[in-house]
Amino acid sequence: MEFNYDPQNIFARILRGEIPAKVVFENETALAFHDVRPQAPVHILVIPKGPYMSLDHFAAEATAVEQAGFLSAVAEVCRMSGLEDGFRAIANARAHGNQEVPHFHVHILGGRPLGPLLAH
Repeated sequence: MEFNYDPQNIFARILRGEIPAKVVFENETALAFHDVRPQAPVHILVIPKGPYMSLDHFAAEATAVEQAGFLSAVAEVCRMSGLEDGFRAIANARAHGNQEVPHFHVHILGGRPLGPLLAH
């Protein structure tokens, strides 16, 4: 699959400082910030700083340092957010996965029982 990253997507613009975000964590490889339309008491997005469109793009082309730094950011966001009772991490990919922004991101949701992922 060919990956054509759009550098004008909203998350790329947040990374460049063109659009403000309520940042909760940042390291060398990732940025985490509150979702503007929260679906749970805790709803934080974690994005890599590199130009990756989706989870599979990130897994295929990110360096080991980028991947480890991203996962470290996810762990730290969960720790900082007090999600000891559990959380959900969601990464939507492309049209059928309902990905709204074409920059890889993980939704960290928690703060209450979330119920089943999909309705039957």
